[in-house]
Amino acid sequence: MISATLVDLYTYEVVVEGAEGVPETTHRVRLEPDYYQKLCGGTITHEWLIIQSFKFLLEREPNTSILAEFDLEDINRYFPEYEAEMARRIRR
Repeated sequence: MISATLVDLYTYEVVVEGAEGVPETTHRVRLEPDYYQKLCGGTITHEWLIIQSFKFLLEREPNTSILAEFDLEDINRYFPEYEAEMARRIRR
């Protein structure tokens, strides 16, 4: 399970339950308004976008490998297919 809770103006605390034998992790993720608009045009909630982004990450690495603190935009630097995949998931 993944939960995203607003803790500051643009910052969310994201908690990811670990799989069996893997610890739960907590992450602080910043989502700037311009990037939010770029990804979805305001058509979905911030929380849904962040949760889908973590699902994307978890398809590629374990929760214990995800940075403890980062800007959502940073994902695209590590995984260039991120923005296209988010567009696909939003269109569903």
